[in-house]
Amino acid sequence: MTALKNQVCEACRADAPKVNAGEIRELLPEIPDWQVIDVNGVERLQRVFKFKNFVDAINFTRQVGELAEQHNHHPAILTEWGKVTVSWWTHKIGGLHRNDFVMAAKTDELLKPD
Repeated sequence: MTALKNQVCEACRADAPKVNAGEIRELLPEIPDWQVIDVNGVERLQRVFKFKNFVDAINFTRQVGELAEQHNHHPAILTEWGKVTVSWWTHKIGGLHRNDFVMAAKTDELLKPD
């Protein structure tokens, strides 16, 4: 199977299936720094990225925003001094879809050297 980071998001419909617990267990090893969290009954993928200063955090936030626009899939992003918290979930289905795991993997790739 193709690595998550190399996959593309598919257009998501309101009736698209959420990933089940077994699928989550299969997908999480590809994005080991991410956690599944529950926010008001909605599962999300979340990771906190650490930086040396606010400028680096803002630059990363911009990169995540550009990635989201390219794939028409948008996360919640909290930018603070020295850290950025990114949360992916699929709004249309109120939970996690495979697309969220793909985008988490692509987000991780933003920090890898060229």
